[in-house]
Amino acid sequence: MWFIYLKIAVTCQNLSPANKIPEVVAHNIKQIMSNLTNINRLQNIIFSVFLALTMILIVPGTSWASSLGVESGSLKPCPTSPNCVVSQNADTKHSIQPITYHVARDKARETLLKVLTVVPRTEVIEQADNYIHAISKSRIFKFVDDLEFYFPSNESLIHIRSSSRVGDSDFGVNRTRLEQIRLALKDLNI
Repeated sequence: MWFIYLKIAVTCQNLSPANKIPEVVAHNIKQIMSNLTNINRLQNIIFSVFLALTMILIVPGTSWASSLGVESGSLKPCPTSPNCVVSQNADTKHSIQPITYHVARDKARETLLKVLTVVPRTEVIEQADNYIHAISKSRIFKFVDDLEFYFPSNESLIHIRSSSRVGDSDFGVNRTRLEQIRLALKDLNI
């Protein structure tokens, strides 16, 4: 539509004085062209904001790695945002019970690894004798959550932690995922 107004404006500028259109029409065309320019600027601003937000939310940051792992026999604490749960040293908002088991530790670890293979969009990325780190991605936007499982040597427990890498709220997804893993392990009699 804007190109029609542009053609009219160019045509009006090229008319000889005898063929000039009335000043009112010329003024209206200039006003329309000005509005179209403003709309184009607004579209560019909106697109830039959308692009910036997309980059912030989808491109993973590198700061997540420092908040993972076991330190002094405990999983790292959750940040203040509500999108994290942990079974060690947590306030009530972030607290979740550890998973108990009554089989050998290696058998519990092996069973947990099998369960993680069937959790949708989840991949184990690090494993040691007493620690497993997996990531789980959301279905649509592919947001990444970190799942951690720690097997202390002196207890029949699996300490657990799940945290979103970006955003503030996770709508309870991290807690629900860990509770589903707990139920799967219970059904497998560990």
